Amino acid sequence: MPLHVPPAPAPALRSVLTALGSPTAVREARTPSLRNAQGPATPELPLPVHVLDRITQEGTSVTRLIGWRFLIRCEDRAVAAAETRLTPDGWAFSHFFEGPYVTSTERALRQAEALQQDYQPRLLSVPGLYMLTLWLHGDCATDGIEGQPVATDLLVPLAPAPPGIASHRPHRVAELLPVLTHRVTPAPLLISPA
Repeated sequence: MPLHVPPAPAPALRSVLTALGSPTAVREARTPSLRNAQGPATPELPLPVHVLDRITQEGTSVTRLIGWRFLIRCEDRAVAAAETRLTPDGWAFSHFFEGPYVTSTERALRQAEALQQDYQPRLLSVPGLYMLTLWLHGDCATDGIEGQPVATDLLVPLAPAPPGIASHRPHRVAELLPVLTHRVTPAPLLISPA
């Protein structure tokens, strides 16, 4: 089934296009594959990036939008990614980067296209575990900015995933959220009697 990629805000896309057109921004980026790329670099597949702030006592996740990520394609592959952030003045380019999450995101998106249900792809960051997932949201009519993960949504941990969590294996939110809750919750301090 096709993925329903939400359109990024026009100012976010413009900020990435401006950065790609700036020799200084590309040259100073710590992304050798982007600096050495042959041919034009094109931003594709804008994905809203949400961060998991907390999980409530009822087991509901609380997320918030922190930016938009674009895969930067040269010829037939993604060589880097560009991230934008919301500032008081609107959407602004943040940085270019490369690494395992670029290829892992591409792989997870290809896997998602083979699923039998329509989804809206997003990224969900779990900072407490240094974890990034492809969040496949079942409500394809939304703008990608609002909404929380629901029990039937899928989370696909991107590689590298934390120990004990298989990357590129889709999990229903209802299955994976309790595991994440347990991992993120600090253990109580044991105080020995004096």
